[in-house]
Amino acid sequence: MKSYVIFDLDGTLLNTIDDLAAATNHALEQSGFPTHGDWAYPAMVGNGVRKLIERALPVDARSEETVAKVLAVFTEYYSGHCCDATKPYPGIPELIADFTARGINLAVTSNKYQQAVDIIVSHYFPEGNFRAILGHTDGMPRKPDPSIVFKALSMCPTPKADTLYVGDSGVDMETARRACIESVGVSWGFRSIIELKDAYADHIVSTPSQIADLVLG
Repeated sequence: MKSYVIFDLDGTLLNTIDDLAAATNHALEQSGFPTHGDWAYPAMVGNGVRKLIERALPVDARSEETVAKVLAVFTEYYSGHCCDATKPYPGIPELIADFTARGINLAVTSNKYQQAVDIIVSHYFPEGNFRAILGHTDGMPRKPDPSIVFKALSMCPTPKADTLYVGDSGVDMETARRACIESVGVSWGFRSIIELKDAYADHIVSTPSQIADLVLG
């Protein structure tokens, strides 16, 4: 049995792609750049919003100054609209409620900026037993650097053998591997099962109930 489950956010607990796409397209349009169809955004996310903006901009417009300006527009908009179309994946609210009722400790570690992570988690999972809700902050390396996972462990000291990391991308699986924590890749997120396998996921699941099976033994 695991006593601490660390979740990625986007593509794992919540389908956030519509709100991310809307905010990015708003920032691009306001800054005079072409926008993208929603279908293009799953391949752009996963490494933080700065990298999202960089990938969304035309190749010849990816200077530090331009990225910073478009990112500022994105952040102002997204912070007020990050819960417009975002929704939990089927079975996730029930999973969080079940783990909370059983006293299993939970955490979120995301490459998204901290303010948005706080807003989103408190909106969708207000009763969850989250011991750490961590997004990107200045000075914190982004995943796959495992520093954010180590911080989550410091906030709820737990043996690594009793901890499980759940995510939807190769970045997440690499983060877990670097942290020496057992990993679970979910098939319903923004990345492919092939990517999860290539990143050496310890487990790949297709339903939240399979996460419960791994946690509860």
